[in-house]
Amino acid sequence: MGVSDNSGFFEKVYEVAKKIPFGRVTSYGAIGKYLGSTGSARMVGWAMNACKGRDDVPAHRVVNRKGILTGKHHFSGTNLMQQLLENEGIEVIDNEIQDFEKLFWDPMKEL
Repeated sequence: MGVSDNSGFFEKVYEVAKKIPFGRVTSYGAIGKYLGSTGSARMVGWAMNACKGRDDVPAHRVVNRKGILTGKHHFSGTNLMQQLLENEGIEVIDNEIQDFEKLFWDPMKEL
């Protein structure tokens, strides 16, 4: 499967990510499940990595299923992902979102 095959899926991922409210987070798997592609968390992660330079996609609001900032090394700057989340009032300790269950935004329920 080439990159061009993924572009339609990536755009769908971005459309969901754009709807994550300020101060809330979701997971790669939750977006994949919403798009009818259970088990595609890794591909959602690739989509997030590929959206560098797109200010319209809040990739910092997408984390792993445990609330850990596994994608942080894809942001420029050492702690940019954490800083962006903290700017939205989200507390992050040791790369893990605090009160993750409370802040979790599930596209299956919200959209």
